[in-house]
Amino acid sequence: MAEGSGIDVIKRTTVMVRDAEKAARWYESVLGMTRWMDTPFTLSGNQLASGKKGDQTRLVIMQAEHDEIGMIGLLQWVDPLRNDIPEELPTEIPFGTPIFVVVSEDTEATVERARAAGSRVHAEPEEWTVTGADGRQKDMMGASFWDLDGNFFEVNQVLRIHEA
Repeated sequence: MAEGSGIDVIKRTTVMVRDAEKAARWYESVLGMTRWMDTPFTLSGNQLASGKKGDQTRLVIMQAEHDEIGMIGLLQWVDPLRNDIPEELPTEIPFGTPIFVVVSEDTEATVERARAAGSRVHAEPEEWTVTGADGRQKDMMGASFWDLDGNFFEVNQVLRIHEA
């Protein structure tokens, strides 16, 4: 894509986490992501609609297979600590909450890694069929779970694509 082409690209989603180190280990072990950046960050008080000027945070950016997209930022408040962190994680997806969709080569293994890392599984792996954007039927294996901070993940594996 040429610079100045006028096309914007969503490059990363950042989520707030209780403990950036623990969250980073979850993303490494469950989704196979690597740490792209890990740095202290002081809020300016302007750009982020959370916290205030001078708040100290830690930002860990996890990278998926692609070198520019598929990144997830893990933002932890270090000083002051946030007082709005819920004691219990959600059991439903509230309105306005993102749903992370993961393409997997082995949905069952991904779910087992998530469970072993402390995730609450919402839906065990099951087969289903969908009509793709190209009009062809796809047999899928899907499951879903929450990460350690209440972010919801849908994991899908294409089992078979039928001819049109």
